[in-house]
This record gives sequence, C-alpha cells and structure tokens, in this order.
Amino acid sequence: MSQAAAVHKRTAPVIGRAAVVETATTDPPWLRARRDEAWSIYQATPMPSTRSEEWRYTDLARKLRLDELVVADGDRGPGAGAGTVLPDALRQTMDQDRDGAGRIVEVDGKVVSVELDESLARQGVELASLRDAARQGDGDIQRLLATEAVPASDGKFPALNAALWSDGVFLRIPRGVHVERPIRLSRWVSRPGNATFTRILIVAETSSRLSFVEEILSPDFDRTTLVNSAVEVFARGGAQVQYVSLQRLGHGGFYLANQRTLAERDSTLDTLNVALGGSVGRVDLNARLLGPGANSDMLGLYFGDTEQHFDFNTSQDHVSPSAHSDLLYKGALDGSARGVFRGIIRVHEGAQGTDAYQTNRNLILSDDAIATSLPNLEIEADDVRCSHGATVGQLDAEALFYLMSRGLTRGKAERLVVLGFLGEVLARLPMGGVVEKVTNAIVAKLRNV
Repeated sequence: MSQAAAVHKRTAPVIGRAAVVETATTDPPWLRARRDEAWSIYQATPMPSTRSEEWRYTDLARKLRLDELVVADGDRGPGAGAGTVLPDALRQTMDQDRDGAGRIVEVDGKVVSVELDESLARQGVELASLRDAARQGDGDIQRLLATEAVPASDGKFPALNAALWSDGVFLRIPRGVHVERPIRLSRWVSRPGNATFTRILIVAETSSRLSFVEEILSPDFDRTTLVNSAVEVFARGGAQVQYVSLQRLGHGGFYLANQRTLAERDSTLDTLNVALGGSVGRVDLNARLLGPGANSDMLGLYFGDTEQHFDFNTSQDHVSPSAHSDLLYKGALDGSARGVFRGIIRVHEGAQGTDAYQTNRNLILSDDAIATSLPNLEIEADDVRCSHGATVGQLDAEALFYLMSRGLTRGKAERLVVLGFLGEVLARLPMGGVVEKVTNAIVAKLRNV
C-alpha cells in the first residue's frame, strides 16, 4: 500500500513525509502514487544554491528555510470551505474587476467558490477545483497533471509542489468555444509561517479562445510565508490563450512559481507576469513552441522598492519549425530592491524558420537598487531570425525637467515617467479590463514609494 494512504493526522505538519501522507488522504490511487514519486524525487534532489547559474543571484540558504514552514492544509482551519467570509482586502480588489465570464476564489490553498457563466457551462466549459476534479477521475487531469508541463523531475520545487499541492484550478475550454471575457482566479493567503502549494491546469482545445487572470494577495507577515504555484497551460491547434498573473503579496511573502506553456500548431499562447508584492519573488517560465505557426508573446512587469527581490528565469523553446516568440520584460527598482532577469532562446535542431526575440529593460530609481540582466541564445538551426538585448538606465532627466516645468512636483513627475516606461508592456496586451487592473495596482504602489 502507498505510504500516502496512511491515517489522516490532526496536527499540521512541517514539510516532510507526514505532510505528503496528510495531503493525499482522500486522493485516488493514481494521484497518491504520483505524490509518492514526487516526494522521492524531492528528497533525492539537492536544494538549489548560488553555485547553480540559474540561482546565482537568489540565495535560498539565506532567504528560505523550508524546515521552519508549516504546510497549509486547505481542508483545515476557519473559513476553508463554502460560505467563507472573504477578507475585506480581497473583496475590495475583486469588486474593482470588470465583469468576467467566471471566477474561482482560493483562500489559504483551498478553493472556496466557483462561478461560471451559465451559457459557457452549456457549451461544455469546465471550471472547477482541481482537487475535486482529480477525485472525480477526470481523464485529462490524470494524463496531464505534473507529467508533460511541470513534472516532478523538473527540479526541487516542482517536485515539492507535485507532492504537496492542496488544491487549485482546472479549466477546460472545448473545441471551437470562444470565451470573450476573462476568467479570474482570486487568491488570498493569511497564515504567517505557512507554506501553500497549489496548481493551475488549463486545457484549451482546438480553435478555442480564452483569457485567464490570476491575482494573489495577502497582508504583511512577520515571518517568511511561502506560496508555491505550478501552472500548466496547453493550447491545442489553433487555440488562442492569454494567461496573466498579478502578484501582490504583503511583506514577508515568498512567491515561487513554475509556469509552463505548450503551444501546438497555429496556436497563440501569451503570458503576462506582474510582480509588485512580497519580499521575494521567483518565476520560472518556459514557453514551448511545439507546432508550425505557434506563437507566444511573453510579457513581464516588475516594480520593487525597499529590499524586495524579484528573479525571473525564462526560456523560449522552439521545438518546431516556423514558430514565433517575443519576450519583453521591464522593471523599475527603487530603494534597495534587486531585479534579476535570466532568459534563453533555445532553437532546437530542425526548427528552421524560427523567429524569436528577447528584450529586458530596467529603470533604476535609487543609488542602492540593482538590476542584473542575462539574456542568452542557444541555436541549433541555421535558418532563423533571433535577437536579444538588455538595458539598465536611470530616470530621464530631460523628461523629469519637462514635466516639472509644467507644474508637477518631482514625485508626481517620477510616477508619470515610471508609468510611461512600464506602459509599453501593457500596450501589447489587448485584453479588456486587465490593463486597467494592472495600471491601478502600479499607481497604488507608486503612491506609497
């Protein structure tokens, strides 16, 4: 019998085998086995260190102590279920959203509500708690969860997530169905010193269309609180998918996300990552172009102050010929903030006709802020168009002078320059309601700088 089938424990465990056992108590056999395998991989995989190029600028030994964290159990604790009274801060930001086609709400790693437009449900769109859908034996989940996109073998943290995830989102759009308004995920984390593990699995069938917007918030914490997320997005032939992540955790939050997008023939799979909150944020994003005509725009925004630390590790994997990808990440850094961007375009053997670009630009607002940019190319085909570039600069003195000569204070002038700098990214996202949402979040943070 699987060790994950043992008796449910009453006390919340620290990260370890007991946490796997407790999390898997009500799982089907295939999922218990998958968790056990993931835990074995986690134990056998060394913790990433600064000796590794991909973690050179984020010292986990100093910033994260896994043995001090308690695993959040979404089935335990006040409010972890239907009828939950949502925190005011979460409710307020949800009220600011424009109308959407559906919404799923997650509190401390547990889905507490799911809403979907009835007309979409009649067309076969499925939006559900990932844990509930897995327990009901959905074939797509058994086939795709932690296998092709973010398998446990991807590394220490993907393995930990595959072993300990408590809940998440399952979204499937049937063939030919177009979802015209965004489907939203609103996440709240409230428990200091906890580690929350969740997953998102999105399957867009042939010629379907959807936009998915994830937002995560929390209060400030007096000690490190981990949020570990795995995101798996599949765009079948001709599908059009937009995925947006807006990270607004409070002080003390450690956000760690592994995101994988798989774009098949003639599909478009675009992403936007926005990092504003938390003390440490690390996003590993891999876009795979798997069929001719596949396209991926990879957009990112980050704005750090005080001692915030943002680390983005991206890769554009061109497996198939005649595919296109374009990455643009822009960040503004104030105080003693640190921004790290590491990106690579990989053109695999035989991927002729690849068209790929990668750009990272940073705006430094103080003498103590640091930006590190490391773009790379790895090309194994000869008929390609690929380029990469990076810049690190300070505020444009002429632009500031011009704005201040028109009567603006220096603070207001700086805010306008920062918004203009970051606005280039948002201008490339043609999704109603999302640009306004992100702009308002940036403006709110600028007011406090």
